[in-house]
Amino acid sequence: MSVIYKPTGMAREYSPYALNLYIGCSHHCKYCYAPHTLQRAEENYFGKPSPRKDVLKYLEKDLQKNVYYEQILLSFIGDVYCDNSDDSQTTRTALELLSAYHAPVAVLSKGGKKMLRDLDVFKTFEDRIAAGTTLTFHDETKSRAWEPYASSPKERLETLKILHENGIKTFASFEPTIEPKESLKLIERTLEENSVDHYKIGKINHYKDADKWQDWRRYLIDCIALLRPAGKEVYYKFCLRRLAPDVPLTKEEKTPDEYIVRA
Repeated sequence: MSVIYKPTGMAREYSPYALNLYIGCSHHCKYCYAPHTLQRAEENYFGKPSPRKDVLKYLEKDLQKNVYYEQILLSFIGDVYCDNSDDSQTTRTALELLSAYHAPVAVLSKGGKKMLRDLDVFKTFEDRIAAGTTLTFHDETKSRAWEPYASSPKERLETLKILHENGIKTFASFEPTIEPKESLKLIERTLEENSVDHYKIGKINHYKDADKWQDWRRYLIDCIALLRPAGKEVYYKFCLRRLAPDVPLTKEEKTPDEYIVRA
């Protein structure tokens, strides 16, 4: 059984490889696609997840058998730093294994400062790791309504800053974007603090009438106006680009693997 896999579809825009250590999540995000993807009722997905059975054993077998030169994302299903049954010890051990085998890794989490528990392990990767968070709302009340048990926007921003100051490449995922004005405030904040190296910009998906919620073309233009002058690495996801096909983008802004970490 291989636990490192090649994602497809929209997920492929994030990473060439992925690894899901837990099935389930404690954050209860209103927009979460995972229960539908896994064909699970929400009550069977949201909660305090346990590690997948023997996931570390199979991970080491994968790493012994294959050499990975392109990044492995933790994770698409669940959050490796949510409130899980083993206090994210499986996450730490998995990172230690990945580092020992010189695999490049990207970690995406809304767990905030829980990520910092493993800062010492992050540093062992040197330039083979990127750590990021999803940023949705600047307004904490709105964030709590949509992401009830995830860390606050303030904590996520502080975590990015600490990671960046410690020499870890950072990224911010603006997918989902729910209210463009909120996302633009967050982009401005990260630029002021110089806490993010790479931006992934998308929109809300898998939600009723999501394409009609906002002026997505205007949002794309506003993001470009902020990020291009700052000289930041940016990837605009296809879900957003397809709604503004007349807005010119650079090759780098349309190439999903342009800025991934590599061995």
